[in-house]
Amino acid sequence: MGGPSIYRSPGGETELAALYEEALARLGPECETRLIVTSLGETHVILAGPEDAPPLVVLPGGNFLNPMCLSWFLPLAETFRIHAPDIIGQPGRSAQTRPSAKGDGHARWLVDVLDGLGPGRVPLVGISYGAGLILRLAGLAPERIDKAVLVSPAGIALGPIWPMIKETALPALLYRASPNQKRLLRAARPILTDLEEPYVRQLGLVYRHVRLDRELPRAATGEELAGYESPTLLFAAENDLFFPAERVIPRAGEIIPNLETEILPGSRHVPSREAFARINDRTTAFLGYL
Repeated sequence: MGGPSIYRSPGGETELAALYEEALARLGPECETRLIVTSLGETHVILAGPEDAPPLVVLPGGNFLNPMCLSWFLPLAETFRIHAPDIIGQPGRSAQTRPSAKGDGHARWLVDVLDGLGPGRVPLVGISYGAGLILRLAGLAPERIDKAVLVSPAGIALGPIWPMIKETALPALLYRASPNQKRLLRAARPILTDLEEPYVRQLGLVYRHVRLDRELPRAATGEELAGYESPTLLFAAENDLFFPAERVIPRAGEIIPNLETEILPGSRHVPSREAFARINDRTTAFLGYL
């Protein structure tokens, strides 16, 4: 589908494509990919895990490469057949169409993806933006969700605006204006609990070369989720500037039925590797396979 490029330059798009390829290779040779046609354009999907294992859909964060996000959840491929789509309008291999966050475009896209993958009712795991899209799906088509796991979820409650601007937006702008490693680390530190090199480098490339998607999935309401009854497990990070546990968990309890919650102590928006080990173990048990 047409529309302006999400990339600032062809060279920047090429750099991110190379990093995507590198991150995909790190997932291992057993991972496969496929394309699904949706009403909003082609969607690229990464597949991991045994073909005969129970299906699980994993949704990445926004302004982040799908294989980088999938690496955090890859232990789940020991139990499940993971289907991880690149979200449309985000850096990656799917169509660059960006539906308005104010409508249900992303949820309708996700229904198309599920139709293309085959599962009728399926468990979903999402982080940040991807978790917010699961909530949009829960409002539009709750019958498609078997169970849901939300990690650092968008679409529930925001942190205070000024700390977000001061600690993340301004450092990102300074880095883009005059890139150097010190400024990149300053921009990455409030987001990544563990400052691992590939993830820091990816943030730098995204800040420099992507027209960032600044629209979050709109906040879910109790009325929207009144028909959603699937068991839901939510992890909120204690030190998340965007979606802090102290705001997300109380609000989630008001709008999401059948909810379990867990705080990730000491974690920022992207939790630590230690926290992800806990998340994956709890997720496997929650989905009924431990």
